[in-house]
Amino acid sequence: MSDNRRTEQRFWDTYWVKQKHSRKSHRESLQIREIKRIFHHYLPKGNTLQVLEIGGAYGEYLMYLHDRFHHQVSSLDYSSEGNEATRNRFIQAGKEVRIIQRDLFSNLSDLPRFDIVFSLGFIEHFDDPLPSITKHLELVKPGGILLLGVPNLGGIYKSVLRKTAPSFEESHNLKTMDPASWEVFEQTLHLETLFKGYIGGFEPLNMKKLERKGVVAGGLNLLVSVLTVILSFHFQFLRRFNSPFWSGYLIGIYKKA
Repeated sequence: MSDNRRTEQRFWDTYWVKQKHSRKSHRESLQIREIKRIFHHYLPKGNTLQVLEIGGAYGEYLMYLHDRFHHQVSSLDYSSEGNEATRNRFIQAGKEVRIIQRDLFSNLSDLPRFDIVFSLGFIEHFDDPLPSITKHLELVKPGGILLLGVPNLGGIYKSVLRKTAPSFEESHNLKTMDPASWEVFEQTLHLETLFKGYIGGFEPLNMKKLERKGVVAGGLNLLVSVLTVILSFHFQFLRRFNSPFWSGYLIGIYKKA
């Protein structure tokens, strides 16, 4: 399966090491709030429900589901650095999480099945998302819920990122950010669609990446920073309008047969 991946374990270990040294308290983005709003609308609550996040490192969403939905939460991730970050986050909060350090494509037969399995920002790192989604579904109980989410880096975001951070696209499969492409795995895996669509409206944070030097790249990155601040405090009503060209996130929620 490794030839289907756009990122490897070393990529994520390095990512989480950098996050550990750079992480600061920050204002919650409006996009994260919108994802949580979708949680509230579509996910059941209850302390008997078992929830698993695939690629769950740092555990921000798991912590939220634990606190607000009273779920029993687990994270499956193959990054030791990412798992350490998740573990420390829950220890500091005095709360419980099960951490499964495992490659999703390994033998999962010894793991329990979960009421809800989700990933946010995972399947876009594969040339063909179907095998990874099949493995997600393997861990869902019959009648359980599968939730998938990807950032939208197409549309206006692609135009900017190609000028500011061209290599960033290499680790993302932009085809997964088109909901029409999801019909393949929906039909193949016989999923019942509960919700599918773009959410969050325009999200300048999707473009806040800078690899290149120069006036053009620097100017665009500065503009993105200014837009992020403006939209965090003003014109929040614009978040209600969604389009493949500018919406920041794509989410699908499904019921397993």
